[in-house]
Amino acid sequence: MSKKNNSRRSFLKKSIVIPPLFIVPRHVLGGKGYTSPSDKLNIAGVGVRKWGMGSNNIHQCRSENIVALCDVDFNQSKPTFDKYPKAKIYKDYREMLDKQKDIDAVIVATPDHNHAVITMKAIKMGKHVYCQKPLTHTVYEAREITKAARKYNVQTQMGNQGRSSDEIRKLKEWIDDGAIGPVRELYAWTDRPLGGNAWDTFAVKAKSKEKPPIPEGLDWDLWLGPAKYRDYHPDYHPLSWRAWIDFGTGSMGDMGCHILDPAFYALELGAPTEIQASSTHYIPEIESQTYPTASIVRMKFPKRGKHPELNLTWSDGRIQPAIPDEFKSGEQFTLSGAMFIGDNGKITHDSHGASGVKILPEEKMLNYKQPSPYIPRVDTTHEGDWIRACKDGIPASSNFDYGGPLTEMALLGMIAIRLKNQKLEWDSKNFKFKNNEAANALLHKTYRKGWSL
Repeated sequence: MSKKNNSRRSFLKKSIVIPPLFIVPRHVLGGKGYTSPSDKLNIAGVGVRKWGMGSNNIHQCRSENIVALCDVDFNQSKPTFDKYPKAKIYKDYREMLDKQKDIDAVIVATPDHNHAVITMKAIKMGKHVYCQKPLTHTVYEAREITKAARKYNVQTQMGNQGRSSDEIRKLKEWIDDGAIGPVRELYAWTDRPLGGNAWDTFAVKAKSKEKPPIPEGLDWDLWLGPAKYRDYHPDYHPLSWRAWIDFGTGSMGDMGCHILDPAFYALELGAPTEIQASSTHYIPEIESQTYPTASIVRMKFPKRGKHPELNLTWSDGRIQPAIPDEFKSGEQFTLSGAMFIGDNGKITHDSHGASGVKILPEEKMLNYKQPSPYIPRVDTTHEGDWIRACKDGIPASSNFDYGGPLTEMALLGMIAIRLKNQKLEWDSKNFKFKNNEAANALLHKTYRKGWSL
């Protein structure tokens, strides 16, 4: 075993609060004749359409046994099915999990509104879970999924792949080293939403009149899952569902788990205490169905250990902060990224996992003596880190104890967007907004009959 791996495991064993967890031997769970889990995992994928993240996640796990694939749209998923001819094929994840007893671990990469019900069922059956970001569709689901993962002693990973990068660890080392002093302000932004016409007024109005036929191979009822029934329309599936409140989590839910991840980690953000937002929405009929084309969310975080109070400003729809004086003439922000403002300088990075991280001004970066790396690096892929966790019991980098609270923070912002121009006071310990019952009503949703956590 390499010194690097020894260092990482020693660090994690000292730092985790939860006792080390170990995979239960397959002969205990599934009868005689199974290969030891320490050899290869039997992995199932739910939501595996071509060009989707699920297909890519499975590809990254191809060294293991891909034993089952599930998708509600066989036409969209056929290319993935064809890559793994030994895998059994399903449309309903419930049938797959109930019938196929040899599954050790499950990858969930469906639209957001189905994440929690699938993930919870797998967890309760003792399966390890890799779930795409955001972990859930509602704040309540994120809290419950996090608790369930602990209760059932399974290994988990949220699909914010930048969490496994070297850059995010380097950024935290710089912050801990005091490279820019105490950080009191943070700006984060994205160019999302991109693509689709779900925000178009006429498109929304047309939904009640248009009834295109359901494509062959698609089980629309299963695609809806716990969401309230509505007729099929191509503006929902396969590409534009993120725009719709019933299915997606908007731009902050989509990209917040990537772009805010470095700050959440390096600044130990936890939960905000105050949130407010403004947006481009101004037509009631649109606001009740879709997220806005652009929004600004402001959050306040209390003092956290050595970190002072922090003001966070999130913007999407290509709204960016003012270009700092430290930028060179003509230099611009990347389309998605963040800027830490400290007492003694600034740090900027691009989108996923603090890629492109640098200190401003340039002279400060050139003269900065970087600390020796002390945070163990992940020497495999994000999916590989999860596979490793399933086998040795040491939690992965974005296990649900981390990914759950990060998701909560992003989804609280989406509640503020839906209740724009109102200051919301969040009490994380008691899981409620102290001053707004309408906001409390948005912490969760009603599931369609037949679907539940």
